[in-house]
Amino acid sequence: MNKPIRIKANNKISYDIEKYIKPEMVYIPLENKSGVTYKHLVKEGEYVYKGQVVAINEDINFPIHSSVSGYAKFGSNKIIGTGKKIKCVVIENDYKEKYQKSRMIKKDISSYTKEEFVNALRENGITGLGGSDFPTFLKYQADNIKYLVVNAVECEPYVSCDKVVVHNYAEEILEAVDHIIEIMKIKKAVIVLKENNTDGIKEINKYIGTYPNIKLKLVGDAYPNGWERLVVKNALGIEYDKYPTEKGVIVSNVSTVYAIYEMLKYNRPLTERVITITGPGIKKKCNVRVKIGALASEVIAHLDGYKDLQKPIFIAGGPMMGNSLPNDDVIITKDINCLLVIEDHFEKNLPCINCGKCTEVCPVNIMPVFIMKNRDNLDNLKNLHPDKCIECGLCSFTCPSKIEVREYVRIAKAKVNNK
Repeated sequence: MNKPIRIKANNKISYDIEKYIKPEMVYIPLENKSGVTYKHLVKEGEYVYKGQVVAINEDINFPIHSSVSGYAKFGSNKIIGTGKKIKCVVIENDYKEKYQKSRMIKKDISSYTKEEFVNALRENGITGLGGSDFPTFLKYQADNIKYLVVNAVECEPYVSCDKVVVHNYAEEILEAVDHIIEIMKIKKAVIVLKENNTDGIKEINKYIGTYPNIKLKLVGDAYPNGWERLVVKNALGIEYDKYPTEKGVIVSNVSTVYAIYEMLKYNRPLTERVITITGPGIKKKCNVRVKIGALASEVIAHLDGYKDLQKPIFIAGGPMMGNSLPNDDVIITKDINCLLVIEDHFEKNLPCINCGKCTEVCPVNIMPVFIMKNRDNLDNLKNLHPDKCIECGLCSFTCPSKIEVREYVRIAKAKVNNK
């Protein structure tokens, strides 16, 4: 595993969380970034309550909830963070935030069994908010879990939503972690932060002394230290083959843990999240709480819009792992943690010079340059293991010829995984 590297970015942030919780419409896509499909459950003209299940993954009985109350409209196609256009459930907001029944009726937290907790995670649509959109209940179904690792390491430059969540909700996060380890009978939890996140460290240390089974671990400000495998290694000294649960470890992003807190405390399904909106092209760089299903264009307009750029690039996600999109008509889904607008000042690609820098920085020790050159040879690709790629983008970042190496590896990875 190659050593993480430092990437400079102007990451000055405010710890205030703006709000954009009154979109005119919300759009719930019927397919997520991994290609998982959902069944449409509401009819055009039907009244939809906030928190009502509007679509479901029938394979695992996993729901998506409406983030507003209002009337279902005729479905339309919108872009998700991958750049793919997906058919959506559309709800016209009536701004009443009306629930079908009170969500304040909830079970006493201290009396949850593991089975009840896991089922609540499923019923409330809790997923990985670090970008995976992986249903959280599937992780917590595992047996013989010894450790919970809370990943509060902001992986990419510019992205600061997790840092802001820690600063504003440190006490709530610790309370949620304490409940989780009690319900799951986990003996130890570790919250992992970057060592330069001094404000977050200060906030956690205000309260952590009352939780003897929760520890704080600091890691360096380097990329990709937020990668799950590195977080587990740095927190516990444990390495694993495919999944942390093999070694009795569950990893949850800190924003996911806060969503679990709201579920346990207020019986809330996952219908909102905090995202970072930033970059040289944004007038008001900030973190904002948004409704799941809101349009990025509307959120940015609400925050004073764009600066004038000659050739703007709109990115869903961070600069390393995010996806460049043709415009801002994109839905805020659970997996989007950042909207970034930068100037297109990139140099024209030059031919590969076989320098090997992409191989030197690859955190999973594959050889991106050879994968790129063998992208049309499936037999060779299998031996080069593009399936191990975590799509961190370091190969493209370090390439002196400015080749988008990651995109070639991503294509090769899809080829191998589909065979």
